[in-house]
Amino acid sequence: MCSSPRQAVLEVLQVEVGLLDNFSTLLAVPSGAAAIVDPGFEADRLLRIAAERGWRIEAILVTHSHDDHVAAIDEVAAATGAVIRCHPLEVARVRARVGVGVSEVRAVADGEAVTIGDARVEAIYTPGHAPGCVCWFAPTVPAVITGDVLYVGSCGSVSDPAAFVDTLQRRLATLPEMTRVFPGHNYGKTPTSTLAWELVANPAFAAATVAEFCAYKGLRPPGA
Repeated sequence: MCSSPRQAVLEVLQVEVGLLDNFSTLLAVPSGAAAIVDPGFEADRLLRIAAERGWRIEAILVTHSHDDHVAAIDEVAAATGAVIRCHPLEVARVRARVGVGVSEVRAVADGEAVTIGDARVEAIYTPGHAPGCVCWFAPTVPAVITGDVLYVGSCGSVSDPAAFVDTLQRRLATLPEMTRVFPGHNYGKTPTSTLAWELVANPAFAAATVAEFCAYKGLRPPGA
């Protein structure tokens, strides 16, 4: 029986950018192949950090296309030619921001693995903050980059409460508990955490029903 090739362990580097406490996250393997998640601001600085480490940005991964997460995507794409991967609902908006002929913008399927050198990062559809949200899971770390879905000790604003509850309870809570959580904003007591900690300490996970979640977020339940 053939075994799957051994994946490289990704290095995860979180960089705080801009004036809104945003995080961009760099992922790299020892060979130097790298990806950047959510280049929100300070493209020159992000590119310099990658170059200083000998990293080649070959992919740009988008959690969602709100401006503070993609404001620098055009500059990073122009400098690297990296392929951009995002949810199908976000493709048109990302293409409009990047422009024609700069980088390929490709939709990613739920569960699809994007290759970074000899490692893989898996797309997890996580609607609730925005319909086209994706969290990016690196199984060899393990780590998950959560954008505005999950913060340290809280969660993002809500567009669809039922979808958000499903995202938290069925999509994220089922990842390995040792998974490191890398959010899209520095809103918590620490920049990162673990899923095990979030499951115990984050009130968003304690809200097991839509009604409980709406009460936690101060929202009117659907149909109320």
